[in-house]
Amino acid sequence: MPSLNEAPPGETTGEIVGLALPDVLQIHQQNRFSGCIAVESSVGTGLLFLRDGEIIHAEQGKRTGEEAFYDVLAWPPGRYRLQPNVTTTRNTIQKTSQHLLLDAARVLDERRAGRSSTPPPIPAAARTPLRSTEVLEKLRRIPGVAYAALHGKDGSSVGDDSYEAEALGGQALFLSMIGGQLGALFQSGAITSAVVHGTTRHLLLFSTKTHFLSVLVNGDAQVGPVEADVRRVLSGAR
Repeated sequence: MPSLNEAPPGETTGEIVGLALPDVLQIHQQNRFSGCIAVESSVGTGLLFLRDGEIIHAEQGKRTGEEAFYDVLAWPPGRYRLQPNVTTTRNTIQKTSQHLLLDAARVLDERRAGRSSTPPPIPAAARTPLRSTEVLEKLRRIPGVAYAALHGKDGSSVGDDSYEAEALGGQALFLSMIGGQLGALFQSGAITSAVVHGTTRHLLLFSTKTHFLSVLVNGDAQVGPVEADVRRVLSGAR
């Protein structure tokens, strides 16, 4: 591989300084970048291939796929080079980038703790919380609520195959990842709830050890009263 200080024509080069690799990936995900990001650090060199902003293949040393991606993400800051004209026929990563980054945070935490990165199977009773359908129906009847959905920690919907639930799952994963970064930055620990204000919609997110609850609120609704109603439903007051 040529030196990162000498970028061939058609490529751009930059150095990761004060910007974590997940942030770099999110920027190029939003830009729908297609090509290769070559990462070089004191540990080694890795290649991340993207198609329309989604990570489809990773390799470093003899490793490929998700394990290679986790390795590269764990490296200390280094340099990266964008290669927009470099493609691959390999597709070793099937998850969306949001799911991949969320899983990476868990895997790296477990690696640091010396635990296995393979999560234990979740009992059927834990996958579908008791009375979840009834609670979701109550939440959806709250004035100002556009939709409500329950998700597993991987973003998969629980008992709801609708497009709205799938979209909320992706938003919940992304917001959870940002919340984790903010919690680490301010040393406040895990963030268990969040409110995002938008011009057309608002989003309430509640997190437990095993699930996310996403509540989409109409843009013309007052978020405060809606959140209070949601919390009353969750506390069993209704």
